[in-house]
Amino acid sequence: MQYTMQIMVQKAAPKTRRSYVATAGAIRTDKWQIALNTHTEQKQYLLNTVREYRRLCRFLVTVICTHWVDLGTLSSNSLVPAVEKLVHTTAKNPTPQYPQINKAFHKFPSYLRRAAIMFAAGQVSSYMTRYRDWQSGQSRSRRDAKPPSLNSDAGCYPVLYKGQCFKLHGFEKVELKVFTGTDWIWTTVQIAQVRERHKAANNLMKSPSLIVNDKSCHLSVPFECHPEKVEGSGFVVAVDLGINTTATVSVVSRNGTVIHREFLHPGRDIDRRDKRLKSVSKRAKKTMGKGGKLKLGFCKHTYRKCRHINQQIGHIVSKRITQIAQNYSADAIVFEDLKGWKPKGGKKRSTLKQRFHGWLHRLIVELTQCKWAELGGKTITVIASYTSKLAYDGSGILKRDHKNYALATFPNGKRYNCDLNGSYNIAARGWLKLDSRKDYEKRPSKKSGRLPRSWACLCDLWATDNPRLA
Repeated sequence: MQYTMQIMVQKAAPKTRRSYVATAGAIRTDKWQIALNTHTEQKQYLLNTVREYRRLCRFLVTVICTHWVDLGTLSSNSLVPAVEKLVHTTAKNPTPQYPQINKAFHKFPSYLRRAAIMFAAGQVSSYMTRYRDWQSGQSRSRRDAKPPSLNSDAGCYPVLYKGQCFKLHGFEKVELKVFTGTDWIWTTVQIAQVRERHKAANNLMKSPSLIVNDKSCHLSVPFECHPEKVEGSGFVVAVDLGINTTATVSVVSRNGTVIHREFLHPGRDIDRRDKRLKSVSKRAKKTMGKGGKLKLGFCKHTYRKCRHINQQIGHIVSKRITQIAQNYSADAIVFEDLKGWKPKGGKKRSTLKQRFHGWLHRLIVELTQCKWAELGGKTITVIASYTSKLAYDGSGILKRDHKNYALATFPNGKRYNCDLNGSYNIAARGWLKLDSRKDYEKRPSKKSGRLPRSWACLCDLWATDNPRLA
């Protein structure tokens, strides 16, 4: 038994894979809805196809796991023929080691079989890696942690290869190879809804996946995007992410001129989320009383709805930020570097910590980066220290209003919006970073009495534009 386990966790040789980020562009997926309202028989065929594909995957996971000692060292191009030699009968391979699989899946399409082999190999490879980490103690949270299990019943969906499993007729109809229960046939289905990525000339369509369940039926179509680089027109879009206002956006030119300002705050969605979260505390008090513990999964459906609302807020805000950057052909979108930031507790009976937990600073940044990168734009981050604390006109440290924390008073007596002031300073730091002054955050200013340049403000762009002020 010990010898067997040592063989099973043998480390596979590193495989060479194509890097889509560096060489092949970004991968984005569109959802093409399939219309099956009047074709109940077609939907049953699609369900049969998914079930048959998953059934084959379960068989293949067992075969590949059994022969992983030999298969784990092969490359992806050599793995598929090796597994087919074990399970598939051909003229050159009349006696495979597992002929029952070939009999159970008679006339199974060859390209679907190869896709199932690659999926099953991925499942086994993942299991072997996790088991090796468990055996060495790297993934154990405690000494009596149980070993990982091999899940052969994964909820996978078939990948359809062009010409062999699907044939596209324009963008209105598609022919799919489906399983009727006894035979594999071609059937034509209507495409009810598509997205816009297929219209871009630089986007390359990949093999789609057939997603069929009780709730939906659609094609998940990946595209390899090669966007043209945005030629900047001398503006940056600076975004200050806050609590009182979800996002404060300003468009600033290279000489420090502010040409556009906008406050993004989907209050209706935020109120819906906060109302649901507030109901959790009321139900918890009724459940626990003065003491006790809540059971596992308490209010999980409410939390799931709140997560979906947060996703909707993130998409609304990031979409608008990207639209502004596209309208002005921005050189870059500038954010504060808040990665790894954690909220601190406020005063007693204060809701500040709870509000910080609902702050979507990372979600909005990630969604904006994905949307803007697909259009060929650049996103950069700057140091967050003192962006909202320093006055943009260089007068010094501002003072917040105790009654309205979104307002601030400058040392010269000027009253201004604090988030808007912060977005100006973020834009200034973004321009300094774009202008090949990568070390400005480390070098102190040559002027006496000035703050380090990591605390740059909008007034520094004015000084740069006017040589007499430099």
